[in-house]
Amino acid sequence: MAMKLMNIFVTLVAMIAIVAAANLDEDYNEDLEMQSTEATLPETPDEGEATTSLRGVSRFLYQKNVQQADYTCNKFPRICRLRNSPGPDCCKKKCVNVKTDRYNCGFCGYRCKYTEICCRGKCVNASFDKRHCGGCNQKCKKGEYCVHGMCNYA
Repeated sequence: MAMKLMNIFVTLVAMIAIVAAANLDEDYNEDLEMQSTEATLPETPDEGEATTSLRGVSRFLYQKNVQQADYTCNKFPRICRLRNSPGPDCCKKKCVNVKTDRYNCGFCGYRCKYTEICCRGKCVNASFDKRHCGGCNQKCKKGEYCVHGMCNYA
């Protein structure tokens, strides 16, 4: 009898833990969506309008830039094409270049091994690859070998 009661108790605790974890994940996702949808540009008052605060307002508050973190590429995909963007592709809410990014090589989520780098969207071992010896597109001459990232290492 005690064993059955213990099994029921353990099963009940496990179910409560699973339900609680699922609810936390949903709440976290809702918070992220709320943060990204509530981002608006700050309003500037008219030039003739005076502030009513006794402490006053710093003139720098009106010049505050909207943070880049408010705009993610999953909601606004064009931000990846802006100047100074890390890359033109959107992977996991971040702008990346899938031709050079080790964690998204060729397509989103494809990760290169520890000893490999991403060249032209393919994972290559720069220590031994003749076409990418020591770095992307650094070819060894005809008949030479790539060893430890150097052509004809002796």
